[in-house]
Amino acid sequence: MLAFIERPSSFSYTSDPRFRPPPWEPPCGLTEGIEIVCLIIFAIDLTTKSYLIGWDEFRKCKWLIVYILAVSASVIDWTLTLSMYCDQNLRVRRLIRPFFLLQNSSLMKKTLKCIKRTLPEINPKHNGEWETYFRDLPTSLSSLLVLLTTANNPDVMIPAYSLNRGYSIFFILFSGFGTYFLMNLLTAIIYNQFRGYLLMSVQASILRRRLGVRAAFEVMSCQGRERVRVDASLQVMARVQMKSYYRQAIIKRLQQLSDGFIQWEAFRGLFDELDKDRIKEHPPKPEYNSPLLQKLQLVFSHYYVMIVGNAVALANVMCICTILVLDSEKSMAERDDYYMEVINCFFILYYLMEMSLKILAFGWRGYLSYRNNIFDGLLTFCLLVLQITIFATYRNPASRGLMSLWEMVRLVNMLIVVRFLRIIPDIKLMALVASTLVDLVKNLRAFAGILVVVFYVFAVLGIWLFQGAITAPGKMSMENITINFTMECGSYEQLGYWPNNFDDFASSLVLLYNIMVVNNWQVFMDAYTRYTTEWSKVYFVSWWLTSSVMWVNLFVALILENFIYKWDRSVTCSVADVERTGYETTVQLMFREQIQEPTEEELVTQLHQHPHLHLS
Repeated sequence: MLAFIERPSSFSYTSDPRFRPPPWEPPCGLTEGIEIVCLIIFAIDLTTKSYLIGWDEFRKCKWLIVYILAVSASVIDWTLTLSMYCDQNLRVRRLIRPFFLLQNSSLMKKTLKCIKRTLPEINPKHNGEWETYFRDLPTSLSSLLVLLTTANNPDVMIPAYSLNRGYSIFFILFSGFGTYFLMNLLTAIIYNQFRGYLLMSVQASILRRRLGVRAAFEVMSCQGRERVRVDASLQVMARVQMKSYYRQAIIKRLQQLSDGFIQWEAFRGLFDELDKDRIKEHPPKPEYNSPLLQKLQLVFSHYYVMIVGNAVALANVMCICTILVLDSEKSMAERDDYYMEVINCFFILYYLMEMSLKILAFGWRGYLSYRNNIFDGLLTFCLLVLQITIFATYRNPASRGLMSLWEMVRLVNMLIVVRFLRIIPDIKLMALVASTLVDLVKNLRAFAGILVVVFYVFAVLGIWLFQGAITAPGKMSMENITINFTMECGSYEQLGYWPNNFDDFASSLVLLYNIMVVNNWQVFMDAYTRYTTEWSKVYFVSWWLTSSVMWVNLFVALILENFIYKWDRSVTCSVADVERTGYETTVQLMFREQIQEPTEEELVTQLHQHPHLHLS
């Protein structure tokens, strides 16, 4: 995060060099003070880990050795910065910082290792065609890659195609073979290779986990018996540090054992609870003495009431769409909002009645324990407030002026359309898609972490290489942006891409994202080629290969893996079961069918060979 504040600072309201004021620069020692605190914490962390594992294990751990080098190099560079009174432009430690993020996550390290092993499989070293057909590297890369990525594809073909239509055959064959065959084949290779290496890494992780569980069983087991006392396990669980619902789930399973002892298989099964998220339990419904209230409670707590509510929301959306289509050809003055207001009032009253009866059926706590009810309740409240505001404002001409009637009605209708989204959990396929998205956010954070590191490194490199390379044609005001020089159509200048630059960290991130999504990426490459050197294309091509080819394809592969895993499990499931699978999915469980459980002999052999565990 320091990269946003350090020089060049990103603290300006625009990144466009034509209008950008001088950014706020931090005083010397501010960011350096924060940085040295972080480095001291890293040094303490490194010292503690090194002491705990011992010298023999330390020499084998490459991550800890690099950790020492990273901290040492950062401290030296930090000292140089202070000795120059913070006037040091090239700060090497900025490129070292992502290492601290990577080394603190075991899953990130596994993922990085898998990516490292995947790359050689898709980049063969021996290729004689380079020497024969690609003598001018920068030009060949730029023209063929623009053609391959389909970004402004005709621009490459048009000069030759305008002379002879037969030349189009070459370009069509190249883009067809390259874009639709080789690139998709590359996705398959990345998916296959990375999946294989990740599976191996997960297999090793499962082995270590089973080894740890087996070690705990051996330490806690009774002398000469292959079983553990339940009361001893409960004492350990009372003192262990973990999330409360994990502890409660394990203790609950322990208390279900009646004979006072737990065998190895059951002991290992206790730790399956760590793969599950907390399953929310709803509070009991209120008890009523009145027969009428009991009947209302029975009716409005039924599942079909939610289906009726979804049908009403669908009817509401259809009415809104119909009126919008009928009014689409009319001007604002000709539109009559009377019917729209009547329809909105009717549906809002229904939503209000539905919410009140559900509160009656479930009670306040029970009503709020369902996410759908919270969503519906908030939207109903907003709709009611807006509708009352419309009546109060537009029935009293003296109070008008807050918002136009049409804007208010549109806001009400937008909220109603959003309310219709609550049907997602009630449709099996949509629930499966939503569950997959939630799973990706929850369980694939390591991949997002590596993406952050890659963005960070390329942004800092971009600042070093290209900061200030593109200069605006004189300062301009926002009111007068008339261009007084000739610009080529489709160029960086003509398209007004001035805010996309490497002048600070924030604008560098935006520019890298724009290149990652491919469209018009050649415009940025061409501009920096003209303003700097032809070899700047190597930077942009490297980023395209890393982000668009490697990372995007890898992410697609992981989405496919996660979705296929959930799809296979949900073939015979109900909607409620599909939602429940979201509580039971981790990266390890995605590969459950391919993972081989270690045998008893393997675990016992490795335990007896462990340097820090001495079993009799």
